[in-house]
Amino acid sequence: MSAPSIAAPVADRSEQAFGAGEPDAPAPRRRRMRTPDPEDTGHHNWWLTGLMIFLSLSILVPMYLVVVTALKTPDQLTGAGFSLPSPARWQNFADAWTLTSFPRSALNSALITVGAVTLTLLTNSMVAYAIARNMHKKLFKGLFFYFIAALFVPFPILMLTVAKLTAQLHLDNQLGLILLYVVFGLSFNIFVFVAYIRSIPRELEEAAIIDGANTWTVFWKVIFPLLRPMNATVGIITCVWAWNDFMLPLVILSDPGDATLPLQQYIFQSTFNTNYTLAFASYLLAMIPLLVVYVVAQRWVISGVTRGAIK
Repeated sequence: MSAPSIAAPVADRSEQAFGAGEPDAPAPRRRRMRTPDPEDTGHHNWWLTGLMIFLSLSILVPMYLVVVTALKTPDQLTGAGFSLPSPARWQNFADAWTLTSFPRSALNSALITVGAVTLTLLTNSMVAYAIARNMHKKLFKGLFFYFIAALFVPFPILMLTVAKLTAQLHLDNQLGLILLYVVFGLSFNIFVFVAYIRSIPRELEEAAIIDGANTWTVFWKVIFPLLRPMNATVGIITCVWAWNDFMLPLVILSDPGDATLPLQQYIFQSTFNTNYTLAFASYLLAMIPLLVVYVVAQRWVISGVTRGAIK
């Protein structure tokens, strides 16, 4: 018998070892198809662009007419409304300043607006915090829906009753007007505050309680600073409402010396109902302080939201 040949297995092993040492050929890589971005390809949503242009014109065109009319003379109003004044009559602003008693009426409006905004932010945020953290209880849940239901009650239904009650309580003055702004804005403010507070983690409050803080300390040191973006939003809404409101001051205020800017402009319009140039000049004068406040507060809202997103 002949011995088994071992040459073939050895050769196979040597070939396997030699082949294992060679690097494999790289497999062809497949390029991943990237979804085209509309911004990269240059495509635009023309329907949305057209809507934005239309909405911008709906604001810019009336604003242009107000400015142009305020700089014209009564004789120039007979022509086209879009024509520029030639020459511009800046004296209209000085006349409107005097006839509307602008310094005194602007001061009255500023006092009422600042008081309403301050009390609204302090009181409404506390009520919303109590409701948001006790929503599992029937009492607080019922209070929440009670406040929300008040949004659907129109003010003219309550107007005569409110006027009578404020007169009986001797609140037919600026203080009573401030309290009414706080009360009537409670429904909407509770709605937005509660939704925002419920998004704040409870762990922040629990950590403060472990450190020895009570409920008041938790609210003022933890919750209220976190409400800065929402406070700015509520403050803007309340400021615009209190500054431009006409109905509540007309019904509540009994002293002519407490008249706000909208009331003075109403009296001015009823007295000089044909002199639109002075009327539009007075509107621009009343608009300037509110525009400044709005621009500053709007930047505050954006910065607060950005800081909250980074955190």
